[in-house]
Amino acid sequence: MKSFMHSIAVKADNILDSIQDNDPPEDLHLQPYFGYSTPDKIIIRGRALAADTSRASNDTPSLVDNLAAMAALFMTREVEGETVRLGDYSAETDDEGYYRIELPRKNPPAGWTEAAVKAERTGETISHPVLITSPKAEYGIISDIDDTVMQTKAWSTRKNLWTSVTGSVGSRYIYPDTATLLKLMAGSMAGTKNPVFYVSSSPWNLHGFLEAVFMANGVVRGPKFLRDFGIDPTKMIVGTHGNHKGNAIDTVLAANPDLPFYLIGDSGQHDPVVYRDAVLRHPGRIKGVFIRTPGPGMGEEDRLPLKDIEAQGVQIFAGETFEPLLDNAF
Repeated sequence: MKSFMHSIAVKADNILDSIQDNDPPEDLHLQPYFGYSTPDKIIIRGRALAADTSRASNDTPSLVDNLAAMAALFMTREVEGETVRLGDYSAETDDEGYYRIELPRKNPPAGWTEAAVKAERTGETISHPVLITSPKAEYGIISDIDDTVMQTKAWSTRKNLWTSVTGSVGSRYIYPDTATLLKLMAGSMAGTKNPVFYVSSSPWNLHGFLEAVFMANGVVRGPKFLRDFGIDPTKMIVGTHGNHKGNAIDTVLAANPDLPFYLIGDSGQHDPVVYRDAVLRHPGRIKGVFIRTPGPGMGEEDRLPLKDIEAQGVQIFAGETFEPLLDNAF
């Protein structure tokens, strides 16, 4: 069914492309994503769109408005082939509008900083937040979002879809125990001592919306690694949830080679399997795995990977709430 739906979506997208004006749009808006650092580089990320979708991140008063605002996040026209620049460094947007600028790391102060990226054609300059990992960090944290930080009921396709398309910034439920746990582990809500990274199968279109929800609920700030749902023969439903999360974890660990990490997730989308595989790929790098068991609870397909993780000497916690961890048990 997924392959069939994907093929239909590709055909529909091709038809839209054939009737759409291929000239570069007059309007061009840069959408910043949170950047991060490696031992020798600073990574700036974002996307070029033909319209500003930031208004869709605002709270809205009714179901109809919420639906319209959410739809606006996905009904975007990506801008290909645009040059974006930061000082002497530049990049060109790809066919989905994404860009990535890599700068040499020249001993910038640890913590959050801002990078001013300019669209060369229009002159628009947008500030891009970047987290520089502190050399004093004791460990890093990689957390899932859906049903780990924010309730989405992802274990049920019907419930997840309804929650996703009808919710506003003000109505989304953040688990208070997770928000507290992340703040304790990070050392501050800014995450400037021990860095927090978020991995999720949510699409990049939701980056601004998710950040608005996090800010409204006091969730620790951190670079996000979301999923490209671009409609072409190699994207959208073809890539798997597990592959995306596994690759994102590998990217974060490679960017922070001297840090051990804690992995936080839930059993609703089988994070224990993804995290078990990460533990085996990176022996000695994972200090602990904490799993929320939402909805129907945890089945045998998740219990077995947790046993495998524990066999590697990694700390394990699984439960309906993270409250038992709030006494600094990590």
